[in-house]
Amino acid sequence: MGAGRIGALACGPCCLTPAWSSPVSKIAIIGSGITGTTTAYALLERGHSVTVLDRHRYAAMETSFANGGQLSASNAEVWNSLGTIRKGLSWMTRRDAPLLLNPSPSLHKYSWLGEFAAQIPHYRDNTVATTRLAIASREHMFEIVRKEGIEFDLERRGILHIYRDRESFEAAARVNELLREGGLDRRAVTPQEMREIEPALQGEYFGGFYTPSDSTGDIHRFTRGLAEACARRGARFLFEAEVDAIDHGSDGISVAYRTAGLHDEKLQVDAVVICAGVASRRFASLLGDRINIYPVKGYSITVHLDDEASRAAAPQVSLLDDATKIVTSRLGADRFRVAGTAEFNGENRDIRADRIRPLTRWVEQLFPEVSTARVVSWAGLRPMTPNLMPKVEAGRRPGVFYNTGHGHLGWTLSAATAQIVADKVDRQMKVNHH
Repeated sequence: MGAGRIGALACGPCCLTPAWSSPVSKIAIIGSGITGTTTAYALLERGHSVTVLDRHRYAAMETSFANGGQLSASNAEVWNSLGTIRKGLSWMTRRDAPLLLNPSPSLHKYSWLGEFAAQIPHYRDNTVATTRLAIASREHMFEIVRKEGIEFDLERRGILHIYRDRESFEAAARVNELLREGGLDRRAVTPQEMREIEPALQGEYFGGFYTPSDSTGDIHRFTRGLAEACARRGARFLFEAEVDAIDHGSDGISVAYRTAGLHDEKLQVDAVVICAGVASRRFASLLGDRINIYPVKGYSITVHLDDEASRAAAPQVSLLDDATKIVTSRLGADRFRVAGTAEFNGENRDIRADRIRPLTRWVEQLFPEVSTARVVSWAGLRPMTPNLMPKVEAGRRPGVFYNTGHGHLGWTLSAATAQIVADKVDRQMKVNHH
């Protein structure tokens, strides 16, 4: 999807208003992560019958389990730039580098990287479009929270980006112009203002940028809460359901799946929406579509703040450290989430000690009074497209739709892309019923 198409959908009032008069259709959603559950909610609001299938036992058990926790329009800059490529090349010999590329041959990896480089000319337009989409998504998400009363350790204290030298700060100022063009209020702050915003911050910095409208929370708690809200509204969730095939027939679309007891089942629906994270590429191939998603692994640690000194020393305001590409969020009184790194290593979910250690060390250096005696590590796969824009579109075959490929901004963008794809489903179902 190009910037123009998604940008036009993202910033207008149309995506804020559900189409309430739609005919009832049976819709299957593959995946119960943040994009799948927000899509389910949007379709339920339009009056459709929704069934969500997931191979896990519960909702939000993969990419939506333990990410950095940021709802961050301020992180909308796409990565397609010569600067990213230069940094990536310089980091290839460092096992603890923020971005790590396994150089072993892989047609998928190198074709994806080629397409990534080809998107560099669209860096500006895609960054502005992503910013607009993130701001629209924020409106939807907080409306859901208001309606459903979901508790998820929400902190509306903003996000502070920190820069250690003039060069990185000036680069951030150039990015800030694009974010402001997209409608985001993000302002430069001095080192003194940074400490006023977050008194726990230690170290010496050249300056920062602060986005007061950004927020943080526990994505897993939010997604599970939203899934429960969808169930209350009539959605059916089929967990431990491994989808084997999706077939078209004269009477609609058939979704074949195996349950935990290895029983073969079939679900007959009018439409299917693929929200399956890194597995979306495989499902697209089964359906005759090409969705070039690469699994970019990220890591996080959850630091348990078990003593009063740690609780007092951990920051309340969310941070993004430009030098290390590490982000943080405070999850309630006694948890501190620290996340980062991008690893191009195929569909590999292994938790590597040499990738976790930089996260723990960062906490110990910047917040030395925080105990790291009890730390829980996690790794997940971000579904990345080459232009870092989500795929929100209809497939070649009638009744097939995609809402996937959100990369590192899944939570930030999902509530808006759910509205966009639900509108597309709605319009096609209306035509079919007529």
